[in-house]
Amino acid sequence: MKKIESFEFEQGELIAGKYEIMHQLGKGWEGEVYLLREVSTGIERAAKIFYPHRNKHDRASKFYAKKLHKLRHCDIVIQYYSQEMYFVNGEAVTVLISEFIEGELLSEYLKRQPGKRMQPFAALHLLHALASGMEAVHRAKEYHGDLHTDNVMIQRTGLGFDLKVIDLYSWGAASAEHIRDDVVDLITIFYEVLGGKKHYAKLPKPIKGIICGLKKSLILKKFKTAGKLREYLENMSWD
Repeated sequence: MKKIESFEFEQGELIAGKYEIMHQLGKGWEGEVYLLREVSTGIERAAKIFYPHRNKHDRASKFYAKKLHKLRHCDIVIQYYSQEMYFVNGEAVTVLISEFIEGELLSEYLKRQPGKRMQPFAALHLLHALASGMEAVHRAKEYHGDLHTDNVMIQRTGLGFDLKVIDLYSWGAASAEHIRDDVVDLITIFYEVLGGKKHYAKLPKPIKGIICGLKKSLILKKFKTAGKLREYLENMSWD
């Protein structure tokens, strides 16, 4: 099997005769993500194109497709559509077609904010949207396993946020430990969007009460699940 480290597709190139490549959206360990235009309809799609040596026997692509399909009713997860095959220098590569989400990575969004951080009120709305979305994922007996600001797509909508989590590649069935780790990751994201260590001391007491000094044991004692975190946010009181 040839080792392909980069596809370098050009704009206008056709995938499976159905999709025209617009431009690259991102690149990771398993492959590259491109914005496509469906030729017959003009509708924009996203394509995850796997490096063959990272997807032996289509194991990674099938796992990811099945996971997205299982979570198709969870609003925080992108919708999977189909799988296509494409040949690059005579080598078959797998292409997963999914919905294209407008927005930007949370990490990029933060760079545009004053002080490169969010204010507490907005951060609370963000955390509530994340907790609500992950509650549905956990209810489906799945988990993310690697939540951070580079794996959250964000689109601001009035007071709230429309969010999608990406890169749900963690293997295996969800365990109680996996669920707990996701909850801790949610709190860590909250801490980071508020400015992290540099601004922690000046945060309001109720906000610190959520972050719990980033101590895992304290976080999980207070928030055993994403659902418990969501309920807490909906009923929290201010001193």
